[in-house]
This record gives sequence, C-alpha cells and structure tokens, in this order.
Amino acid sequence: MESIGDLLQRYSPQGPDDVMAVKRYIASEFNTQVSVGVQGEALVITVPSASLANTLRLRSLAIQQASGTTKRLIFRIG
Repeated sequence: MESIGDLLQRYSPQGPDDVMAVKRYIASEFNTQVSVGVQGEALVITVPSASLANTLRLRSLAIQQASGTTKRLIFRIG
C-alpha cells in the first residue's frame, strides 16, 4: 500500500502531455486560454466562442500533429 506522499509525488496537476500540448498550441496560435479534459479516448476542448470552435475544428489535424495525440478531438463552447 502506497502512502499519500508517494501518490502526490507522481501527481501532475497540469495533466497529461497531450493535454498540455493542445493548450500550448491554442494559446500560441490564438492567444486564448481553453479548458482541455480527457474523456475516454477523446480530448474535450472547451472554448469561449463558437467562431473559435469552428476555426479549431478546421485545424484539428494540425492540433493532433502538434500535440502528438491520436485521440479524437471534441470541441465544446462554454
């Protein structure tokens, strides 16, 4: 049985590498902060506007290549 200290040392508050890569890509290209979560085999990207969501949908292949993920991208407005 592991102690809570051992578990917290391995905990990454920033999230998995592909989540952080998606956040960095969108922040650098569009100068906006988004929320990215993992839901099964998909990354759920929550954006502040519909126009940004549509633009990101068109660039979904570039986002996947930049982040190195093979997960499906889901865009939500919120």
